[in-house]
Amino acid sequence: MPATTADEDDPKSASQAEIQRRTDPPPLTARRSRTAKVFRLAATGVILVLAFVAAAFVWEFYVAAPWTRDGSVRVQVANIAPQVSGQIVALHVQDNQRVRKGDLLYVIDPIDFEVAVTSADAEVKNREADLQVKNAQSARRQALTTVSTSVEEKQQFAGTAKIAEASLESAQAQLRQAKVNLERTQVKSTVNGRVTNLLMRVGDYARTGTSNISVVDTDSFWIDGYFEETKMANIHVGDTADIKLMGYGPHLAGTVESITLGISTANAAASTQGLPDVNPVYTWVRLAQRVPVRIRIEHKPDDVPLVAGMTATVVLGTGRAPLPLWFTGLRQRLFAFSASGDQNEPR
Repeated sequence: MPATTADEDDPKSASQAEIQRRTDPPPLTARRSRTAKVFRLAATGVILVLAFVAAAFVWEFYVAAPWTRDGSVRVQVANIAPQVSGQIVALHVQDNQRVRKGDLLYVIDPIDFEVAVTSADAEVKNREADLQVKNAQSARRQALTTVSTSVEEKQQFAGTAKIAEASLESAQAQLRQAKVNLERTQVKSTVNGRVTNLLMRVGDYARTGTSNISVVDTDSFWIDGYFEETKMANIHVGDTADIKLMGYGPHLAGTVESITLGISTANAAASTQGLPDVNPVYTWVRLAQRVPVRIRIEHKPDDVPLVAGMTATVVLGTGRAPLPLWFTGLRQRLFAFSASGDQNEPR
């Protein structure tokens, strides 16, 4: 039979030992285990909050916010055509040269037009002299009161004078036209801009109404952003635009000027039989159409050139409640990252 101690046989001593065991601090390993568990729970909570914030941000930037990487720089080009025909005898510009509205571009041989002005001027003088003679004759006939001059003869002389007057007006109109044609031998720029793709040279023949020189209108640059139709509900005229051109760090600022009301559709084309050519639609793959949005450029950094056809990434501000500064900054950094991402990614 095992031996027992006095403390083990004493119930009072046993209860005091149990109370002492419960009030004593737990061992160090147990405290560390509890601390680690609390830390893991707190870390999990922080990660969940961060994941929620990141998911909300990604949803805001990629789904809800109207933005596109499919933007393009656009510009108007003045295709200048002569209003008279003739051989080009002088060229006053070079390719890619800056010009102002009214600057002389080239000159058409003016000799034939100078001759036309001289001939028309001589015709005017001839008609003026003829009108003077007719008016004098009519005045003398009207003054005659003899029986030999009838009323019909007086009317006839008056009509002759009116015909001479009409002939003079016609000659004067021809003279004005001849002078205008002479002025048109000097072809001038109709816009402020830069000559582009210049192929003409002295000796070429210029034909009336046929464009032979193009000038990029540098006052007409704008941005076309092609936005998915799923984002059109958040796009309005007057929204601000943040624009970044591929290859350049500084951003441009703009404003939504207008939204296109129609795009072409392949289903509208007629088949060889004249029937509608309707393409098959795969219901499990529905790609959103892209709608052009015209953006007026409000501010452009001096070190960022504008070239028609350049690729732009556009983010629009919808006028909703402002986001926190840290959120806006993070969004701008993601925008810059997206704009400078894989350039070969299909859009």
